[in-house]
Amino acid sequence: MSGLETSLLRLATAGSVDDGKSTLVGRLLHDSKNVLADQLDALERLSRERGLTSTDLALLTDGLRAEREQGITIDVAYRYFSTGLRSFILADCPGHVQYTRNTVTGASTADVLVVLVDIRSGVQDQTRRHLAVGALLRVPHVVVAVNKIDLVDYEGARFAEVADEVSRTCTALGITSVHTIPVSALVGDNVVERSERTPYYDGPSLLDLLGELPGGEQTTHEAFRLPVQYVLRPQQAARDPKYVEYRGLAGRVSAGTVSRGDQVVVLPGGQRTTIAGIDTATGELESARTGQSVSLRLADDLDVTRGDLIAAAEGAPEAVRETDAMVCWLAEVPLRKGQRVLFKHGSNTVQGMVTELHGRLDLGSLTAERVEAFDLNDIGRISLRLGAPVPVEDYGRSRTGGAFVLIDPQSGGTLAAGMVRRERRDGSLAVPSLTIEWEI
Repeated sequence: MSGLETSLLRLATAGSVDDGKSTLVGRLLHDSKNVLADQLDALERLSRERGLTSTDLALLTDGLRAEREQGITIDVAYRYFSTGLRSFILADCPGHVQYTRNTVTGASTADVLVVLVDIRSGVQDQTRRHLAVGALLRVPHVVVAVNKIDLVDYEGARFAEVADEVSRTCTALGITSVHTIPVSALVGDNVVERSERTPYYDGPSLLDLLGELPGGEQTTHEAFRLPVQYVLRPQQAARDPKYVEYRGLAGRVSAGTVSRGDQVVVLPGGQRTTIAGIDTATGELESARTGQSVSLRLADDLDVTRGDLIAAAEGAPEAVRETDAMVCWLAEVPLRKGQRVLFKHGSNTVQGMVTELHGRLDLGSLTAERVEAFDLNDIGRISLRLGAPVPVEDYGRSRTGGAFVLIDPQSGGTLAAGMVRRERRDGSLAVPSLTIEWEI
């Protein structure tokens, strides 16, 4: 476990309404000794004011006034805590269907998605929607916490039924790494400490499992990618001749590593060159890795601008004008064939048009159905035509290179979160982590 001592794990919680997400997060923070004394005093006082006989730990994450008044989670609440082994960034996502867009935001960068299921009601449509979002976003690990086991007297047979339902749903969605744990967020069973009241479960507690799962950046093994955000020309260049020749291409390394002397290609143009230097605010580097913000100097004077992609010459993506994708529709206005959108990929934004709606995921049967439009929170497959070549990648190979956002060209509002898909030779759709057959 020594390798995990300084590691970081990003996790998101999701699930249907009233499954107990906020209470679980509060219990996790409380029992792991990550709640300050003054915070606990404030929670106890607020709980008494609401007529409760015990402290409502859900108030730790339901931070907005509207959330506390309604007793629901509206926005994504981020919390930071740590144990002796690792640090955590936790996103508590809303359960209501109208806030699915917030769940997509919270899960988009997660290493682990924790989905809660009420043991009394089992897997619901919103549970399936959140699991489908986790599959589409290719979250590396999914943990299903079967909550409120105290309300069924810790019955092992009922837990087995729900665990089997979870397993069948995850299999249909193509989720291969799933862990199912019986918990009571209210009482604390199997949240931080193993419970003696669940002898039928021999796995770790939730916190122990989160301490064991791999975390941190998952893209350092991928080929190098850096979307250009800004072209740097120092202000001193206007008055000091030694700065005139400097031209840095600033951005954040989205995947892989890069070193001075590496062969790269600038897309969509396709010009090849080498890395002459790597600069940061604190000095020059020999190499940079995923997550670092740097300024690259190229050996050749190329025409590079914001929105271009600097990629490793070996295995560089192809810039395309047409692509298929899976999208989670996040707008009140329905999506229809022929709709014009802005396609934002990394730091690049181009015009686009939806040329086809191939099918929408039916959450009950987990099959594709043909529809004329996508409504709010629908998940489905579309085809896009772009106004300029964009170097997109298959989301199955790269979460960063395959992700995009669709924007309303009139209002500037977000319309959809999308994942570029690949096509098998037989013509059927192979969506990463989602094995639904989309050919109707």
